[in-house]
Amino acid sequence: MRRILPHPLLFLALLAMWLLLMQSLSPGQLLLGSLVAFGGCWVMVALDPPPVRMRRPQAAIRLAGRVFVDVFRSNVAVGRIILGDAERRTHSGFMSLRLDLTSSYGLAILAVVLTCTPGTQWVHYDPARRVLMLHVLDLVDEKEWVRIIKQRYEALLMEIFE
Repeated sequence: MRRILPHPLLFLALLAMWLLLMQSLSPGQLLLGSLVAFGGCWVMVALDPPPVRMRRPQAAIRLAGRVFVDVFRSNVAVGRIILGDAERRTHSGFMSLRLDLTSSYGLAILAVVLTCTPGTQWVHYDPARRVLMLHVLDLVDEKEWVRIIKQRYEALLMEIFE
């Protein structure tokens, strides 16, 4: 079975996502979604990513909770900035910070977290120097942003993956 369908859980996840996006359980969508999911499974075989080793799954649950709370708070803060006076909109800028995190999976999750959180955008990462460039909508105190990223996200990601 693994020779035909190398990643059965990925196949099911991709098929479910396809059907949810198409909002249909018609035979045509089932067939098309199955073809897309089958192709996605074989793309993963070609990419051959290294296996994931999560050292502390409990930390992943804590990280998910933090991200949920931070995204909610950030949505409220960005709404205040956008709907507020012009003075509130003049503090955006770029910042750089050195990361201690080296796991490619941890860096990928950090990129998703920072990009999905309203008001922040992962701009560039230099793997040789391990320096992240980030755009922040409300960059009043750069040291506070460095503290937030390193303590709230990077520490947990290192606990999970390193």
